[in-house]
Amino acid sequence: MLRNALGQAFRFLGYTVQYGCIAHCAFEYLGGIVVCSGPSMEPTIQNSDIVFSENLSRHFYCIRKGDIVIVKSPNDPKSNICKRVIGLEGDKVCTSNPSDFLKSHSYVPKGHVWLEGDNLRNSTDSRYYGPVPYGLIRGRIWLKIWPLNDFGFLRASPNGHRFLDD
Repeated sequence: MLRNALGQAFRFLGYTVQYGCIAHCAFEYLGGIVVCSGPSMEPTIQNSDIVFSENLSRHFYCIRKGDIVIVKSPNDPKSNICKRVIGLEGDKVCTSNPSDFLKSHSYVPKGHVWLEGDNLRNSTDSRYYGPVPYGLIRGRIWLKIWPLNDFGFLRASPNGHRFLDD
């Protein structure tokens, strides 16, 4: 009786560990569902929108300009932020605010990306904390799930003029 109970308990524990490992790998390498909060990505992503983030792009270095990514916050490693990639390593980016009269430019260093929110007037981004290491990218958002009336692939940046081709 005790032997049977212990056998079932160990079998249950084994299955739990196996399925836990599968779930971990799926969320770490394939992707997951993310609830976005804050106004920095408006109008593209509103507060409390639910999106799908895929994680394969970051592992294969397939992040491109214009992609919206989930990143570990450079200011608070316990939280994630959602921003748009404006520049990749070696790109020339505008580092000033849109309201500044004199525009300043810089180059994104090797192994980094330049991130900005779509709501430039209400976004803490690379204009504030500088280029972000590529290793902090957690995933790329490509599909909005909720609200249902806005379901689909994400639209282009309303700030496309900030992409420099120099």
